[in-house]
Amino acid sequence: MKVHPRLLIHKNHFSPIIVELGVVIGKRGRDITQSQAEDYISGYALAIDMTARNVQDEVKKLGLPWSTAKGFDTFTPIGTFIPKSEIQDPHDLLLTLTINGTIKQHGSTSDMISRIPRLIEHISSIMTLEENDLILTGTPSGVGPISPEDTIECSLASPTGKLSSIVFKAVARQGGYEFKGK
Repeated sequence: MKVHPRLLIHKNHFSPIIVELGVVIGKRGRDITQSQAEDYISGYALAIDMTARNVQDEVKKLGLPWSTAKGFDTFTPIGTFIPKSEIQDPHDLLLTLTINGTIKQHGSTSDMISRIPRLIEHISSIMTLEENDLILTGTPSGVGPISPEDTIECSLASPTGKLSSIVFKAVARQGGYEFKGK
């Protein structure tokens, strides 16, 4: 289990948290076909996607990139690397997220809107994928906010058992940026 000591929450942020499977790219590639995609995967990781949603809404209105809303320190904690050989079928895994012991998300990667080869094909048609790039694949239903002092636990499991988990506490960031949107 990978324990992250804290996840910083900035003042006046509405920050949903979601659990996702991360696909780790093993070598550089561009215009990768779905049939080639498997050759470019080195492994997987449990990933937690965070977005300061109210910041995202403001930058979208201004036609600016969303990176501000996703790029705060401690956003997107990542679990330990799981080699591809340890996962028989990445479309047969369970993702679970609990906040303060209450299950908020629990779902199967079999329900993903796009399969991993399709994601790799699409992304690599736009940009070159580099070794160790991480692709987040989507999330089960149940997206919700977190607050300072919440304890978050996320896990990734195969039919034969738990592969990875992350536990951390959300804490209020002192000082620094404060959202003052309209």
